[in-house]
Amino acid sequence: MGRKGVCCCCAALRPRYKRLVDNIFPEDPKDGLVKADMEKLTFYAVSAPEKLDRIGAYLAERLSRDVVRHRYGYVLIAMEALDQLLMACHSQSIKPFVESFLHMVAKLLESGEPKLQVLGTNSFVKFANIEEDTPSYHRRYDFFVSRFSAMCHSCDHDPETQTEIRIAGIRGIQGVVRKTVNDELRATIWEPQHMDKIVPSLLFNMQKIEDVDSRTGPPSSPTGGEKEENPALLAENCFRELLGRATYGNMNNAVRPVFAHLDHHKLWDPNEFAVSCFKIIMYSIQAQYSHHVIQEILGHLDACKKDSPRVRAGIIQVLLEAVAIAAKGSIGPTVLEVFNTLLKHLRISVDFELGDRRSSAGSATFSTSSKESDERIVQNAIIQTIGFFGSNLPDYQRSEIMMFIMGKVPVFGATSQSLDTSHLGDLGTRRIQIMLLRSLLMVTSGYKAMTITNALPAPFLDPLLSPSLMEDSELRQLVLEILHNLIDRHDNRAKLRGIRIIPDVSDLKIKRDKISRQDVSFMKKHGQQLYRHIYLGCKEEDNVQKNFELLYTSLALITIELANEEVVIDLIRLAIALQDVAIINEDNLPMFNRCGVMALVAAYLNFLSQMIAVPAFCQHVSKVIETRSLEASYFLPETIFKDKCNLPKSLEKHEKNLFFLTNKIAESLGGSGYSVERLSVPYVPQVTDEDRLSRRKSIVDTVSIQVDILPGNNTEDKIDNTEEITFEALKKAIDNNGLEEQEKEKRRLVIEKFQKAPFEEIAAQCETKANLLHDRLAQILELTIRPPPSPSGTMTITAGHAHYQSVPVYEMKFPDLF
Repeated sequence: MGRKGVCCCCAALRPRYKRLVDNIFPEDPKDGLVKADMEKLTFYAVSAPEKLDRIGAYLAERLSRDVVRHRYGYVLIAMEALDQLLMACHSQSIKPFVESFLHMVAKLLESGEPKLQVLGTNSFVKFANIEEDTPSYHRRYDFFVSRFSAMCHSCDHDPETQTEIRIAGIRGIQGVVRKTVNDELRATIWEPQHMDKIVPSLLFNMQKIEDVDSRTGPPSSPTGGEKEENPALLAENCFRELLGRATYGNMNNAVRPVFAHLDHHKLWDPNEFAVSCFKIIMYSIQAQYSHHVIQEILGHLDACKKDSPRVRAGIIQVLLEAVAIAAKGSIGPTVLEVFNTLLKHLRISVDFELGDRRSSAGSATFSTSSKESDERIVQNAIIQTIGFFGSNLPDYQRSEIMMFIMGKVPVFGATSQSLDTSHLGDLGTRRIQIMLLRSLLMVTSGYKAMTITNALPAPFLDPLLSPSLMEDSELRQLVLEILHNLIDRHDNRAKLRGIRIIPDVSDLKIKRDKISRQDVSFMKKHGQQLYRHIYLGCKEEDNVQKNFELLYTSLALITIELANEEVVIDLIRLAIALQDVAIINEDNLPMFNRCGVMALVAAYLNFLSQMIAVPAFCQHVSKVIETRSLEASYFLPETIFKDKCNLPKSLEKHEKNLFFLTNKIAESLGGSGYSVERLSVPYVPQVTDEDRLSRRKSIVDTVSIQVDILPGNNTEDKIDNTEEITFEALKKAIDNNGLEEQEKEKRRLVIEKFQKAPFEEIAAQCETKANLLHDRLAQILELTIRPPPSPSGTMTITAGHAHYQSVPVYEMKFPDLF
């Protein structure tokens, strides 16, 4: 009798490969594999590779029989023999043997014994690490994907056994991934039906991580012991490896199951795990594929637009973390798509907020306020995402995004590509304006353009300074802060914070460069727009201290960054005009506003006089400030902006020594070489068509200079301006509407021509028209200048019987000039 009771005669008749296989099994399985006979079997398999398939089939037959009979000792020996044969043989004939091997592994995984499942997994992992010479196109791993995924969700009553099975399942998935992803011709593992099992299984185990924050960075390198003992760490490592092997065509299939898992387990609120997952994704994938992930997040946000506000806020926060990582590398063509989608959801959120407010009118206040606060969370998340993403973009892309966001701001009277807020009403439009400007403020933060023209191009500056944006105190504050971000190229704004009388400006250590030609050209072209914005901003009744502080900072930054001698004169004219606004008070401003304007002018002229360092000018400003501190401290910022300040009843009775005087300033600057002729010309804000479209009080009447007719003693010297109301007169009045439109278009063309035409062309045309105007006046009006000579710069005109009052030449209005 031979080994294991087999007849010697029968054993001699058995095929040699069977005899070699039988010899590796001892009589007592506790003795383990017979090493000497295993070496013979290995030598035989290497020498006769065509026998490998038969050896594998016979081993599989014995293993199946032992599994059924629960002879697990022989099962262990059979698997050990299979592993050694796999490691030793690398010929073409190994493929049939692999099929037998995988069949045996499947038998072990199907058994209900945890030890056998772990044994089968270990063998499969060893097989996965073997690099085959040629791919096997017919081999599929569907069963193993399903089985390993099921093991990842093991719920065994014994915690140690449960952990052991889950670790085995994760290692099995890792083996499947390694075995398949390297072969481009065998990409079945990336099919959705497989990814829908693999990814949720890994995420299920990753949820067990106790310290989420420690796992949100770039890929770490846990020690071998931690990685083998902790299912969460092992699952994360496998997840990173899976994503790192993903390519352009299968990236989306690997990411979409993540959304399904987070939706199914309601992990968007709270969203700590969702954030950690997408940080892992963004750090693991190749940088050039980042935009795929961002597109998937945007698509999921669109799909969840009707979900609760907290869910949407969770998704947006995940998007924020994703774009924060993607902005450091390549984000592809999705930049505008990100902003467009976020702005769309911003409008949807405001719509929901206002809809809830309208529908719940009369219902419980608590529920209404709760819904509104939830929508505010969504809106703040959107703003934060827009701002953070925009501020991390390169300058050339950031300028495009600034234009894009500004184009979405609803502007009264404009029908551009702004967000549709017609159904939201005034309150909704205001909310959209504020949030878009807050987003723009974050995008412009830290933006340093080489020239101011790049930072404030005309298509951006015009809507930013639109009058409709100035009708609200908070809107005006945001506009000014955006201007500060773009104008301040040397980080001086922090030094100018707070409106105050600065004793010595040199202590601030202001940084500045020489004004470039491009900046000078910008101020010639757009300076009046900036002055006008500041002038009108000071005249608003709802101004608070912050508004005055921002206006003061605006003037100071223009002085530092953009002021040459010509701009300095314009700024002084503007300051004097603001002082006149407070004194004359044609707009019926409250006393606080009037004193606030006076304090603003004092603080600014104090700053300007020290910046240009003209001693006589500094002396005049200092003397006025000193007089105010003694007699009218409410004209100084340190007093007027206190909580309790005694305001005067009127400003008309104050002495001139409390005011900054134009003649004194002109005299002091003239002695230092400044061209002060224009100081005698009062500043008047530029008229635009927006003033006529705006809902605010028009300033056209303050700009158009009226020439009054002096009353004469004789009735025949008076001009009768009355006109009989007839049908023809009414028809003429109706036709005048069309003429107004023509005049408006004519003014627009003139402004555009002065902005874009070459200087030489404009100068030549103005000279020609001036000569023509002189000839027409001489012929038609029979112009005479009567002695004695009138004061400098004035003339008296006589035409017919009407006597016109002497007016300064620069104030005369000739509408036919252009």
